[in-house]
Amino acid sequence: MAMHLAALRAAGARQTVIQRDNQQHGMTNRKETSMTGPTYRDSYSQNAAENYERYFVPSIGRPVAADLVGRAALRPGERVLDVACGTGIVARLAAERVGPSGAVVGLDLNPGMLAVARDTAPPDLSIAWHEAPAEAIPLPDDDFDVVLCGMGLQFFSNREAGLREMRRVLVPGGRLLANVPGPAPPPLEAMAEALRRHISPESASFVHAVFSLQDADEIRSLATTAGFDDVEVRSEPVALRLPPPADFLWQYIHSTPMAAVVANVDEERLKALERDFSERCRDFVKAGALVGAVRMSTLTARR
Repeated sequence: MAMHLAALRAAGARQTVIQRDNQQHGMTNRKETSMTGPTYRDSYSQNAAENYERYFVPSIGRPVAADLVGRAALRPGERVLDVACGTGIVARLAAERVGPSGAVVGLDLNPGMLAVARDTAPPDLSIAWHEAPAEAIPLPDDDFDVVLCGMGLQFFSNREAGLREMRRVLVPGGRLLANVPGPAPPPLEAMAEALRRHISPESASFVHAVFSLQDADEIRSLATTAGFDDVEVRSEPVALRLPPPADFLWQYIHSTPMAAVVANVDEERLKALERDFSERCRDFVKAGALVGAVRMSTLTARR
């Protein structure tokens, strides 16, 4: 692959930081419209992290995060660490559950994501934010009752090392819950194929990377090798209702590192990409929305 996934994520982070310095997070000033193709690209691709919070979180991130936090059965007063927190949806939901007597920390390696997380969190929720990779958590041993990781484990540069770090910061008997998606639902397979055909194989590779950790035995083995006990993996579908295909395509692209890949692609190829993807998704559109489900594998374990 000409550009490794980690490089794509770093490029997205750099772009976010530069644009954050040049803007004042004008999300509330942008007109809420349905836009596609170059118009969408020109109007809404200014900040990938803001796009992620505005588009990806409501349609995919929040339903999946709510499922994860619900399974954690958090109690008031518990201390929770959200690893690979992104723009903070899991941390925000966790903070609501543990209340003012609890504590929530969000950790991510992307400074742009953390900037949006800080701006988005309601002032009445006390959440601390740390910039660091999961493989080197800058927090003490035995410091948390619960560690959560929503759709992030598949991206770790060293999955076992990340899991060992998450175990280290848990108190004895503390619990881990992490979810990963896969296999790719038909609309995302359609997106990967359209990207491969009209843009490049590396652009399709990001979609595949999202669903790269889907085997229950592999997930279970990783957690067991990292030292966890009572390891279980359950896979169940989470229903999704997404924007119409063309809107979903550009929102997804500009909320992820793929934005850097398509940034210099000519308009004709972008139009062809949109037409191809929309045609491939025709059978999944109901009442104007792209509907379906993604299967989520949820790992639960104890230190």
